[in-house]
Amino acid sequence: MAGADTAAKETLEDYTLRFAPRSYRKWSPAVVGISALGGIAYLADFAIGANIGIAHGTGNALIGIGIFAVVVMLTGFPLAYYAARYNIDLDLITRGSGFGYYGSVITNIVFASFTFIFFALEGSIMAQGLELGLGIPLWLGYLASTVIIFPLVIYGMNTLAKLQVWTTPLWLLLMVAPFGFLLVRHPESVGSFFAYGGKDGQGVSVSGALLAAGVCLSLIAQIAEQIDYLRFMPPRTPENRAKWWGWMLLAGPGWVLFGAAKQVVGLFLAVYLIANLPAAQSIANQPVHQFLEIYRDMVPGWLAMTLAVVLVVISQVKINVTNAYSGSLAWTNSYTRVTKTYPGRLVFLVVNLVVALILMEADMFDFLNGILGFYANCGIAWIVTVATDIAVNKYLLKISPKVPEFRRGMLYDFNPVGLVGFGLSAVLSIMTFFGLFGELLKPYSPLVAVLVSFIATPVTALATKGKYYLRRSDDGIKTPMFDEHGNPSGELLPCHVTGLEFERPDMIASAVPGPEGEIQYISSLALSTDKHGVHLLPRQH
Repeated sequence: MAGADTAAKETLEDYTLRFAPRSYRKWSPAVVGISALGGIAYLADFAIGANIGIAHGTGNALIGIGIFAVVVMLTGFPLAYYAARYNIDLDLITRGSGFGYYGSVITNIVFASFTFIFFALEGSIMAQGLELGLGIPLWLGYLASTVIIFPLVIYGMNTLAKLQVWTTPLWLLLMVAPFGFLLVRHPESVGSFFAYGGKDGQGVSVSGALLAAGVCLSLIAQIAEQIDYLRFMPPRTPENRAKWWGWMLLAGPGWVLFGAAKQVVGLFLAVYLIANLPAAQSIANQPVHQFLEIYRDMVPGWLAMTLAVVLVVISQVKINVTNAYSGSLAWTNSYTRVTKTYPGRLVFLVVNLVVALILMEADMFDFLNGILGFYANCGIAWIVTVATDIAVNKYLLKISPKVPEFRRGMLYDFNPVGLVGFGLSAVLSIMTFFGLFGELLKPYSPLVAVLVSFIATPVTALATKGKYYLRRSDDGIKTPMFDEHGNPSGELLPCHVTGLEFERPDMIASAVPGPEGEIQYISSLALSTDKHGVHLLPRQH
């Protein structure tokens, strides 16, 4: 079967389609947490903060960033907890949280699109730095920023963990130093920052704040990239409990604290440049120029340029390895479920990089606000729907099964709960975004996305009485799924299709009995590539 060859090289594939086994999760909570936070080294936050501030003024931008942070913290917590506790990625969580086995393919495509949009955005910033510092033409910079990522992502989490941990101290120093320098050397810049009214100078307004929040909320799907690391958290035990919770919270929903801070700093730097450099209006939203100008105030010109280029390159490599890695997982996952063939993660790593390169060459940086504002509606619809299913349907209403389920055969192909919540939210918020309900409501599209998914998801669960969550409640295996601390069991069982052993949470009984009529087991990976469904257990009535 197609899964047999690839299952043997899962160190390259990084458990694309399935549970991350205990035997592979050798990292401490701190290493997993730092690796996950390394992925938010991107400079796009500086550009986003500058863009929304220039468009709507400091007051609206700060309120918008605050709204963004609160929404991300509230929605990110249940998702990050499930990923770290049950060692599954966000697509696997989505399947059992209202979407069904095939239903989550649509949200997986939303996420995969997020990864190449942001890869292109970050690659564009790196190319701007290479052009400024080394005179490399933009088209060649786009190519270089894409090609450099491929070898770093081939070996998955093993390489990424080392890369993120080792580069973080230098990145932090280069990023924080200019901001601190401005506060000390130019304290008047603080007053200018708070007084800045944007290009129209219209003051604080509900619509301005919500338009700013809408652009920021395009980053809501970043939690899925955090989860691609958090699923490798070690089992939670009484000994590591405090560290486990601390790093899960900081690297999960807590990523937004760093993201929001970078947006504020990006706007602060942009306002300083606009106030002090007459020619800066056109470049104040470009992170490489923001840092270069302030480095020039701190150190000699040659060193300033060197530091700016080093910061840009480190930042882009740190985030784009995550974008490329997460995107390759998402595309492979969707393709395998739809076609029941497993081409391997590296095929889609190439696809993701090629699409991102095309977007860069099309100069997407100039259309940033429009792209992100539109995308935010789809991202919010997905994340809020899944978070609502966990928090409300699982814990409050107790309609959705509390333990996440992702295996084929255990889930229905489609569950109306998530599909209705996500679909209604995405459609209505996008219609609002494009002004189909009038110009007055246009800024409120992110709010529409949040409210519709938050209301429609539990309402649909109640209307369907939760009967489309589980196709079966019994997976045919008598061995316990969890250990004494509630962690997924590390006990190994043989897969009769691949001939390999897999951990208990990754297994299900096969509908094909053994030669003596005994129960045989099949791994979730092998079952996902079973074209004719001969191993699928019948539905339980």
